[in-house]
Amino acid sequence: MVERTDKRSIGAPDSEKITINLGYVDLGQIDLLVDEGFYSNRTDFIRTAIRNRLDRHTDTMKESVARRHLDLGLRRYERAELEAVRAAGERIHIQVLGLAVIAPDVSVELARATIASIEVLGALQASPEIKTALSDRIR
Repeated sequence: MVERTDKRSIGAPDSEKITINLGYVDLGQIDLLVDEGFYSNRTDFIRTAIRNRLDRHTDTMKESVARRHLDLGLRRYERAELEAVRAAGERIHIQVLGLAVIAPDVSVELARATIASIEVLGALQASPEIKTALSDRIR
């Protein structure tokens, strides 16, 4: 069974902007559907199309998430949690499908001492200093 992780508010956006290139005919067809009232705008069409395609692969994704032991959704790594990991003499492997956040008050030293690897399918939010310090551990 796949469980969703903590959804605490972190003051971060709940989406990430991407850029895609579309052919003129495809774009025109989208605009036609928007003009006809099927969608409120281009973004609405694209989000709906992506969700429909993802829905077709739900079972496969659930199996992959479970097999790869990925945290699903939002996973936030706080300074206190990482200090406890360091005190126990352990290191963690961050594996997230969604958004992984390393709290702003986590020092570079603490991150390097406690984070063995990072694999994020989605987005990683951390300070530029943390990302640089852990660049050799990010897949």
